[in-house]
Amino acid sequence: MSSGKVAGWAHGEEFVDEASLFSDDGVLARARDRGNELGATPVLPGAGALMRVLAASVHARSAVEIGTGSGVGSLYLLSGMHPDGVLTTIDLEVENQRAAREAFAEAGIRSPRVRTISGRPRDVVSRLTDHAYDLVSFPAHTPHALDLLEHARRLLRPGGVLVIPHALFHDRVADPTARDATTQAVRALLKTVAESEDLISMLTGSGDGVLAAVLRP
Repeated sequence: MSSGKVAGWAHGEEFVDEASLFSDDGVLARARDRGNELGATPVLPGAGALMRVLAASVHARSAVEIGTGSGVGSLYLLSGMHPDGVLTTIDLEVENQRAAREAFAEAGIRSPRVRTISGRPRDVVSRLTDHAYDLVSFPAHTPHALDLLEHARRLLRPGGVLVIPHALFHDRVADPTARDATTQAVRALLKTVAESEDLISMLTGSGDGVLAAVLRP
């Protein structure tokens, strides 16, 4: 990567003033620290900013997030959603959701706006209502991503947005020598989305990469 591209990427990551998003200007930094301690890699600022914009672009009143982590991505989504919008966020790890709830409280997020559900993502999303959500998000490297993609299609309303962070997976996706199982699975996910006739998609290098798609009306 050229030095110009590195500088441009860094400028993009620093472009958003995270301190301006919430009254407590350290809430995202503390949530990131908790995520790193738990091994739940938080989205980088550039990716979070894009998630926020995408949530705002569809005036999201209902969204599903698979992989709560420490709540960093959740906070970005909530800051872009309609003021009365409700985020349903799912995580297998109870400790992750405990950390996320701490972040929500620090950010002043009213409890009715967030529905946290602990459980296996495929089991939980199978019980959610068809075509009832404006936005669905899950990380590219999550287990069973292709199954979750099919659930996302079912959950999204026509014109709804699919948001997949960590889509470049630490730059391994673009490295032809990277052949580990997780990288191969992320490549398969990206290929499936790109070739889907019912999705209009794009891949950006923000953060660790974000794959975004709109379900055709």
